Amino acid sequence: MTRHRPIRRTFGPAALALAAVVAAATATAAAPAPAGPLPAVTPRAETPALHDDEAGGNADADDPAIWRNPAAPSRSLVIATAKEGGLRAYDLDARPVQAIAAPPAERPDDAPGRFNNVDLVHGLRLSSGPADLAVTSDRGHDRLRFYRIDRDRPGGPLTDVTDPAVPPVFSADQAEINGQRTAYGLATWRDRATGRSYALVSRRERTRVALLELTPGRAGKVTYRTVRTLDLPSSFRLPDGTSWSPCAEPGELPQVEGMVVDPATGTLYAGQEDVGIWRLRADLTGKPRLVDKVREYGVPGVYDEETEECTPGADPGYGGKRVAADVEGLTLIQESGGGGHLLASSQGDDTFAAYDRAAKKGNAYEGGFRVAPAGGTLDGSEECDGAAALNEPLGPKYPHGLLVVQDGHDAPGEGDRPSTNFKFVDLGRVVQALHD
Repeated sequence: MTRHRPIRRTFGPAALALAAVVAAATATAAAPAPAGPLPAVTPRAETPALHDDEAGGNADADDPAIWRNPAAPSRSLVIATAKEGGLRAYDLDARPVQAIAAPPAERPDDAPGRFNNVDLVHGLRLSSGPADLAVTSDRGHDRLRFYRIDRDRPGGPLTDVTDPAVPPVFSADQAEINGQRTAYGLATWRDRATGRSYALVSRRERTRVALLELTPGRAGKVTYRTVRTLDLPSSFRLPDGTSWSPCAEPGELPQVEGMVVDPATGTLYAGQEDVGIWRLRADLTGKPRLVDKVREYGVPGVYDEETEECTPGADPGYGGKRVAADVEGLTLIQESGGGGHLLASSQGDDTFAAYDRAAKKGNAYEGGFRVAPAGGTLDGSEECDGAAALNEPLGPKYPHGLLVVQDGHDAPGEGDRPSTNFKFVDLGRVVQALHD
């Protein structure tokens, strides 16, 4: 989530090297912009507001995941991160079911726990038996955390099953962890060929993505090991022969946050916030391809140290037409036979873009939509960070599935107090809007 950071639209450090994939990436063709305004869908429910201040426990809504209860679909759950506010579980009426605090700081001067993104693993074989898990990136401690899901467990459906000895994902020591270039974006993946489960984790303010294998520990706990890492480009060759890097504070690189894996093909889609959407193998082998670019791609600018903002220059016209930086939450609407859509949150203009799920068709753009106010106090979604879709029946409230999106500015709010939450949208209405 980056809405509290300065706008980043100019050259980064001069020493950034070009990656080998850049030539292919920048060749991605830009299709014409869609004609007319995008259709609007409205939410059916919203979670209570979270407040990113001391009185509110520094809770800031970020990323959701949808867990389907196969025995009773109407008793399914939405599990979502709240940054320093930890983890939240909601029922399908958007009512709180459980709140789990993020782990405290190791020492007074260390960073506290901060849950950034969340995803699910189904049927992981533990020493205590198979389990569905919520997996979250703890940015504050540079670790993954694991929570077993049991809808009918007294005291709440989520139980912490993190091995106490889980290692940092990227950092060498506590001093590096405190610098907060730590675990950030997250997507899970089960390799159908081997049955092994993995998490793909991005690094804050870096272009690195790590593949972690999830493994059972003792007494029903879960840990992980790093399989490999991959660095996406940080600098790009433009058609006019010049090189360009997105604007950043000195030392920052264009990071990835939103990620999702297509389970049918083992394809990872990764949103590099100020660049665009990448498609690559979930095992992090092979060559990444740029599915689409943000509109601001290639725009030069000057970073001002005093204001911590960037002043953009003239647009050379090399950007895309559908998403405005930052490209954020990515999720899939899965349909039978490999059909469906890849959805991306276009945070810069409060819209969502939909692409053909089929990679062999080049993930062609198929339309977009907005999540608009439903009237009264039920507003829409602005500056959306995380999103999750589940195209399965969830009882009478959502017989055609559910889309959950983060709202970066919950209204009416409480004056200047930061207010965020999650909106619940009938997925059937989304699909209809894309097909009309």
